[in-house]
Amino acid sequence: MGALAQRPKLYEQVAERLGEAIASGTLRPGDRLPSVRQLSLRERVSISTVLQAYLHLESLGLIETRPQSGHYVRRRERPRLAEPQVSRPAASATPVTVSALVARVYQSAREPHLVQLGAAWPSPELLPVRRLYRELNALTREAGDSGIAYDLPPGCPELRQQLARRSLDWGCALSPDDFITTCGASEAVHLCLLAVARTGDTIAIESPAYYGTLQTIESLGLRALEIPSSPRHGMELDALRAALERRRVAAVLVVPSFSNPVGSCMPEEHRKRLVAMLAERDIPLIEDDIYGDLHFGPERPRTCKSFDTTGNVLLCGSFSKTLAPGFRVGYVAPGRFRERIELLKFSQTVATATLPQLTIARFLQEGGYDRHLRALRRRLAAQVERMAGAVAEYFPEGTRVARPSGSSLLWVELPPSVDASVLHARALEAGISIAPGPIFSARPDSYRHFIRLSCGHPWTPRIEGAMSTLGCLARSLV
Repeated sequence: MGALAQRPKLYEQVAERLGEAIASGTLRPGDRLPSVRQLSLRERVSISTVLQAYLHLESLGLIETRPQSGHYVRRRERPRLAEPQVSRPAASATPVTVSALVARVYQSAREPHLVQLGAAWPSPELLPVRRLYRELNALTREAGDSGIAYDLPPGCPELRQQLARRSLDWGCALSPDDFITTCGASEAVHLCLLAVARTGDTIAIESPAYYGTLQTIESLGLRALEIPSSPRHGMELDALRAALERRRVAAVLVVPSFSNPVGSCMPEEHRKRLVAMLAERDIPLIEDDIYGDLHFGPERPRTCKSFDTTGNVLLCGSFSKTLAPGFRVGYVAPGRFRERIELLKFSQTVATATLPQLTIARFLQEGGYDRHLRALRRRLAAQVERMAGAVAEYFPEGTRVARPSGSSLLWVELPPSVDASVLHARALEAGISIAPGPIFSARPDSYRHFIRLSCGHPWTPRIEGAMSTLGCLARSLV
């Protein structure tokens, strides 16, 4: 492994802490940094270590030295890249064969020495870890036998009560009885597909699509019909309507709010039109709203479920992207499919873990979730902007990047000559993990010059260095 895989040296640790302060906005462009002597005393390191740290930050372009004045956060003007075009997937449905490729990619997400730019989960540094542990510890003492008992479907009453309250923010007015808790949003989507489709059926999805969804479709023996999608507005509804007129579709599965990997956000009018279009044809709509709380704008997007008057929308979500990925607490509001989903939940996993549900329920009840979300959204917005700027600065000419208005992902289109699978392999050799484009399609020859980058970790000089290296590798493949 290269230098990125080694334990950071002392000066690199000092530089990393300053880099985090710059990335978070604590230190802004033009701010004066502490003097060498001041930082030496504050960090309890030698003056030479501080000088090395400042030189390192300067080499990364984060700071500048002004003679007889000191060190300052550098003002950086980066070009704004064009967005990718509307996707143009094949018009026919196809069996899905992505699991082998995804497995190879995901092995790298388990390697702690790699710079993780591929996995789409938030860093623990951005989450209220200590408070969640305090709640969990308190519940462990208080719950008694109920804490280790099965919490049979529909799941934890306290959590379903809190979900019903939060549904008002989604534009809905759901009751606790409308919800069934699940082991993350992945299980929620899995149960929905089981409830509405049979082996060999076709599911219409956005293109590109989250590879976890593609794996689920593959595991159930379903076929995927990829619908053209805009990086700004999501699924193209005219293309969907044309597809529905040509063939039978068992269900439509969309991520209207900040889709993975593109980050598109479907306009409210499009959501209303989509719900009406499918209700008219009696085609279920599976809505994955896992990123809905991570909007950068002032208002949360309304869910498609908020326009549902027939029970045709199955709304899925979880707290994996906002609170605790490892708790695996999700939910589904399945409308007219509720009885079927509840039976499937019991037959598939019996119950969702009790204590994690109770912990999240108490966290929501006692307040602080919305305050946490506001801080999290600010951090993620800054990190997405910083990552996009690094793509513009380091990647080859002709690169395009999506402009998400929420979540923590960047969809990057490289020049056609850059093979994302080759770039993925070379990046791993350099100690960097990325997600190559082909895993986001049912057809392995799609999106061969695209990659997805995760912005879920606080910006540091190490990440800046990784982006510089990744850009260099990409330029070498042009």
